[in-house]
Amino acid sequence: AEVIVRSAIASVLPDRAVERALEGMEFPGRVFLVAAGKAAWQMSRAAVCCLNVPVAGGVCVTKYGHVAGEIPGVTCVEAGHPVPDGNSFRGTELVLELTKDLRETDTVLFLLSGGGSALFEKPLIPAQELQHITNQLLACGADIVQINTIRKRLSAVKGGRFAQWCFPARIETVVLSDVLGDRLDMIASGPAAADSSTCEQAVQIARDCGLELSARAWECLQTETPKALTNVHTRIIGSVRQLCAAAAEECRKLGYE
Repeated sequence: AEVIVRSAIASVLPDRAVERALEGMEFPGRVFLVAAGKAAWQMSRAAVCCLNVPVAGGVCVTKYGHVAGEIPGVTCVEAGHPVPDGNSFRGTELVLELTKDLRETDTVLFLLSGGGSALFEKPLIPAQELQHITNQLLACGADIVQINTIRKRLSAVKGGRFAQWCFPARIETVVLSDVLGDRLDMIASGPAAADSSTCEQAVQIARDCGLELSARAWECLQTETPKALTNVHTRIIGSVRQLCAAAAEECRKLGYE
């Protein structure tokens, strides 16, 4: 059992997965690195080590206690999870400053992993209210899809809005998925993914969960998110699906059916 578990985990480790994803890739212009999530530091370190060009700048936002050293050219920020805090907002502002004047020939290497919803955030409502809403959603037992359907509409960077911010630059998104079914618009609330959820769904979730919301928050829930993006290419390099497939393969090697 331990051999099977260890083999499955090894197949989706952030470092190796990023190295495989970036092997042989060419970037014509400047490369800016942005990483958000609990695996952001490992993914950033692996990317900087295996890229064939130096990054023009980078920001990594991860959970407290998850930065294990400096990464050349990358500013690392530790922040709150699962509830965003001041460092989440500060790290996100650094990302927006880094990417505010991109050219069409530039590439944003966007490394995304679980936890990105809390760690990568610029709220459209007061920060304290966003934290209060997040706590309400966690307390009422809402699932990750319901939570992110709400959160992406209260944010200036979620639900495809970060991709819009980076346009006309190309975004190469590399994802470690912690969402069952690997819905790109739900992983970290989809900062660089077209949103498949609707305002009607968001409003219904808020009502079903009995959320206490300000007039501004209700207004945000009824403002539609981007439904199509032309400057994004995304690859999922690790997921529960891949974890299970690797475990099954190791079982077969050991003679189990």
